[in-house]
Formats: sequence, C-alpha cells, structure tokens
Amino acid sequence: MTLKYGFISADDHVQEHPQVWTKRMSKAQWGDRIPHIERQSDGSECWVVDGKKIDLSGVAIAGAAMADRAREPQRWADVPSVVSSPRERLLAMDADGVDYSVLYPSVAGRAGETFGRLTDPALELACVQAYNDWLIEEWASVSPRFIPQCIVPLAPVDAMVKEIERAVAKGHRGVVLPSVPMMLRDVPHINEPVYDPVWQTCQSLNVPVCFHAGASRDIQFPAYSGFSPEIASALEAITRPVSTVLVVANFLFAQILDRFPKLKVVFAETTLAWAAYELELADHQFERQRLNTEGYDLTPSQLFKRQCHFVGWFDTTGLKTRQHIGLDSILWSTNFPQSTSTWPESRRAIARSFEGIPDNERHQVLAGNAAKLYNVAVH
Repeated sequence: MTLKYGFISADDHVQEHPQVWTKRMSKAQWGDRIPHIERQSDGSECWVVDGKKIDLSGVAIAGAAMADRAREPQRWADVPSVVSSPRERLLAMDADGVDYSVLYPSVAGRAGETFGRLTDPALELACVQAYNDWLIEEWASVSPRFIPQCIVPLAPVDAMVKEIERAVAKGHRGVVLPSVPMMLRDVPHINEPVYDPVWQTCQSLNVPVCFHAGASRDIQFPAYSGFSPEIASALEAITRPVSTVLVVANFLFAQILDRFPKLKVVFAETTLAWAAYELELADHQFERQRLNTEGYDLTPSQLFKRQCHFVGWFDTTGLKTRQHIGLDSILWSTNFPQSTSTWPESRRAIARSFEGIPDNERHQVLAGNAAKLYNVAVH
C-alpha cells in the first residue's frame, strides 16, 4: 500500500464502549464482576471491575477531543464519538494526516494493568480475551489501517503464552504488557526466568513486546492535593513518560535482551530527549563496573539500538539526539486521544519537530520503522 500521508502513528488508544465485556462475558458465571459502567451519587459515571472502581479519572480517556483537555468526560453520553467509534476515528486520522494507527487500550489500562490487578486468574483471562476479541471484531475488521495489539493475563505464565498465540493467530500484531507486574499483584519480578516462554513466544511470532508509560502509578510522582485539575493533569502528563526511565534502565541490565536477541521491545509514550542521557549514563556505568566481565556481550546502548524503540510525538529537542538514540529505534505518534496528543494539529507539530531533518530520516521515523516493526507492507 502506498502511504497517503507518510505517517504511521505508533501509539494511540482505543476507547472501550460499555458493552465490550457485558456482551462477551457470561452474566450467569461472572455477575457484576464483569467490567461495566455504574452511575454514582453525584450523577457521574465510572467503570467498575470485580466490584472496584478502576483507576481512571473519568469514564473515558478522551482529553484531546474535549473542549477542556484537562477534564475527561464523566458520563458516557459525553464521550466524543471520534474516541469510541472506529469509523469516526478513521475520519479523525484523515484530518490529522495519519495512515495507520497502532492501538493501545484505555479502560483495560494503558498496558492492560486494570486486569493485571485482579487476583482471580479465571476472571482475568475472561476479561483479557473479551478485550482482545473485541479489538479484532470491532476495530481491525473495519479497516486495515488499525494495527491491533493484544493484552495478556499476568499469571500463570502458560496462560500468558497461550493467549499471545491465540491473539496473534486472530490478527494481533503486538503484545502489550505492564512493565512492572510485580507492583500490581503477587507475581514474579519481570526479570525472572519464569517469563522466558513469553519472550521466546514473542520472538518466534515476530511481534513486539510493548510497555506503555503510566501502567503503574507507584513509579510516578503523586500530584499535590492542593493542585487544580489543570495543574494535576499537566503534572501527570509530564511524570508519566519519564517514569519509563526506571523501566528502560532495568531492561538494559536484565539480560532479557541478551537471551532473546531477536525480541523487539517498544517503550510507548516515552518522549525522546532523556533517552540519550539514559543510554550514555548506562554505558558509562557499564564501563565503570566492568560489566563486560559479568556475562554482557554488548553495551546497553548497543542492546537498545539492536532491539528497542522509543516513541515521540512533539520532541523537537529529542530529535536532535536521534543519532545517539539510533535512528532505527525511534517511532512517532499522535498519542490520540490523550490530553497530550498533537491531534488535530499533528501535521504542524511534525513540521516543527522535523525542521532541517533530511527527508529520508524523516520518513524512517514517521513511517519506515513502524512499518518494519508491525509488518506493514508500504512503498
């Protein structure tokens, strides 16, 4: 397919509608434990899973499409259709100059962490499978311009592997995981060899493992209670991407990348400017600690450039460090419909960010790298 706009957005979010789980899960088996929307005493609505309100500031992630980006919709009736309707989303993509959109969840958590917190493995799996089936049936089936990615249950590991295999067979092209599962519930540290079958499966199926910023509040700075909603929203938007500093640092030394040299990893909604700092510091410390004697064959930056990707969407400063990060390792997005999104002015944001950058490098970051990663046949 010839790209009309020359842009594959590598990090956007779908918005699950109220019937995603109620239509696909057995009411007789699960009752009110099924993810659903409940009306609250003040007239607002919220999502409830297994009897608990989920960690979402409204009933949807829709800030970019709201009149006030700092305030998420509090009732489903107020959710803009451009957020929840795949056909409306295609129109929004055209308006913003986007050819393809790589999809992450919202109600399920930015990385599936909503269900990762469930302690009932059977309920977790049912919720995960309902989401994965819905994304194929109601989004990917509408247009090949949507690139679906599955979420997975966190335990047991064989269930993770089976769901990855099932979902990829249905058409999913990426695997979204919480980056710090051990902070969600009592499961092994992500560096433990118990997860090796997951990495091996993703490597064998040639699908990237994707960690999205904000999947754990525990590694973000909490907003001061005295902040206005606008200031609190701005702080959260800033601390969410840079919380990935800790995640990337761990992966550079975890030896997962060493053991699985063809595994591809995406760190979504990261921004770019701090990447050069982290890679340089990791290499510096690698040398100081003489880690080449500890079983590491490559430096952290070499590992990163071989297998990892960051995602930018406004990063004029970050692109200036593109050669140090690695041109092959940079993806671009609109981040729609989060409040930090460049939509509906992504063309303008791209023109500003890529000013002075050669056309071949611009194409590689905006489309080439994502096309290769997600096996999109473009020319």
